[in-house]
Amino acid sequence: MNLTAVYLKVPEGYLGFVEELPGANTQGETLEEVRASLREAVQLVLESNRLLTEESIQNQDVIRESFSIAA
Repeated sequence: MNLTAVYLKVPEGYLGFVEELPGANTQGETLEEVRASLREAVQLVLESNRLLTEESIQNQDVIRESFSIAA
């Protein structure tokens, strides 16, 4: 799966976000800075979602399996 990063040039530098992952966004003075920050933002969003899911399914009878898609 590949995600789509979008970078917007603004007077202060750049804004960056991932189209397919709400909440993964960042800003910075340079494009390189925003690219690096966006990778970190994606990792943090995924980690946060995992933790929230763990809390919400605690003590539940669940099935877990890998899931891949072709994008």
